[in-house]
Amino acid sequence: MGMPTKTETRQAEPRQGPPRDLISSTPHLLKRLAWVVKERAAEAYEPKTVCPQHHAVLALLDEGAREAQAAIADALGYDRSQLVGLLDELEEQGFIERKRDPEDRRRHVVSLTGAGEEALADLRALSKRIEREFLAPLDADERKTLHALLLKLAAHHDPRYVEKPK
Repeated sequence: MGMPTKTETRQAEPRQGPPRDLISSTPHLLKRLAWVVKERAAEAYEPKTVCPQHHAVLALLDEGAREAQAAIADALGYDRSQLVGLLDELEEQGFIERKRDPEDRRRHVVSLTGAGEEALADLRALSKRIEREFLAPLDADERKTLHALLLKLAAHHDPRYVEKPK
């Protein structure tokens, strides 16, 4: 009897988990980890009356009122028709208010309310908890490095992520 062939060895010892091709693929790992954190976020947000997309809108408005709903959608990379529904939901909960722009009656100025600020503080704490739990295997320096590398990639592929001088 001779040595087993590579095919016979693979069949005799099936690999548990993903194939090596995927484990060695950085894009695959990024995609897989995105799924994991998305699932965890969905579970964490489920008892709330808002979702991660609402959180993004509130965080953007916290930086200042926006004069056009289209500007909010563009800043976040959301479909403009999807944004209208998100704003309707946030307005129903009293987290934002939309007022007609006195200089252009076709536009609405969207701003955060006091209740929206409170909800945003709660959502920021929730987001930080998810981040801490997800990144638990990394120390502080590794977290900073990972963030810097991801931000560099994001800025390369999407100009909205380019950091502007303060």
